[in-house]
Amino acid sequence: MPKERGQKVIVSNRKARHDYSILDTYECGLVLVGTEVKSLREGKASLADAFATVDDGEVWLRNVHIPEYTQGTWTNHMPRRTRKLLLHKREIEKLIGKTKESGLSLVPLSMYFKDGKVKVEIALAQGKKAYDKRQTLAKRDAERDIRKAMGRALKGRFTE
Repeated sequence: MPKERGQKVIVSNRKARHDYSILDTYECGLVLVGTEVKSLREGKASLADAFATVDDGEVWLRNVHIPEYTQGTWTNHMPRRTRKLLLHKREIEKLIGKTKESGLSLVPLSMYFKDGKVKVEIALAQGKKAYDKRQTLAKRDAERDIRKAMGRALKGRFTE
């Protein structure tokens, strides 16, 4: 059987980009058991309430819901168990410093297969206030209006 190549997204956390301002991103490996991988290959997972923590020099992914594998037996996994993330020691030390001193959070953005291995993209993020969210929406709407006007101008249809 040939090796898998490329990247296949399993699940992404779109709400994270709405609720947090992303400062830095990291790609992490994930320690899984066999039935979790099989369930992920079916495209089943949820990052809705997920977050990451740094405990005793290790990074842990919490509250990720990977449902039980339907053809699994008594060896099936717990759906919301805590899973270990695999990062380099320098990256973990940097994350420890950032999360302790400045009160930033670690939020998972997406989970995907990369060359046959499950990877998680986590972000060092700062929570947005309500007015920040409104500013982001207003900015996005203004950019959309500008693109529409530019498109009309290029096609020769001016409207006032």
